Amino acid sequence: MSKKILLLEDDILLAQTLCELLESEGYDVVSVACGNDAIDKTYDEKFDLYVFDINVPDINGLKLLESLRNADDETPTLFISALVDLKSISKAFEVGAYDYIKKPFFPEELLIRVNSKLAIKSLNIHYKDLEYDPRTNVLRKGGHILALGEVQEKLFELFITNISKILDKDLLLECLEKPSPVALRVALSKLKATTGLQIKNLRGIGYVLEQG
Repeated sequence: MSKKILLLEDDILLAQTLCELLESEGYDVVSVACGNDAIDKTYDEKFDLYVFDINVPDINGLKLLESLRNADDETPTLFISALVDLKSISKAFEVGAYDYIKKPFFPEELLIRVNSKLAIKSLNIHYKDLEYDPRTNVLRKGGHILALGEVQEKLFELFITNISKILDKDLLLECLEKPSPVALRVALSKLKATTGLQIKNLRGIGYVLEQG
């Protein structure tokens, strides 16, 4: 499953920008604009990471994290804040933050910090406009989830995890419900049309997915 992030940011435009960026990288982001809503979300759902602004309505980010830590919530937390004084930064780490980014910042900087903490991007396999998560078997084409049939899904997984490696025909036939050379050719033709995979037939040897 995708890593889940709770974003607490009352700047609507910034929150929207960060959500779009993080979601484009495969993260599941829940965005709230005030401290009380953040507390409600932490009760209702389990998150892999908190990204909190400090100066937000109801309860500020520092007090929010302090109360979460007192409730034995050890979810990793990263602060994004316009507060640059040492007292605020020191307090952030004192209440349990693992990182602190000073505003203004490039959104990509947040993404680098998040990827470093959650290590999600390096696990995904990219091929042309395809992105495949081998842990969840979720395939995206142009950013949109692409659903494959059971046979195509098995064939796709074999090829995408063995790019440039020759796959024996017998191995591919095992993916079919009714194995036959003709059925395999039909299945591979359909897979190429759906995904755009550059699968080459090496006669008498097998098949290979060429680099995209």
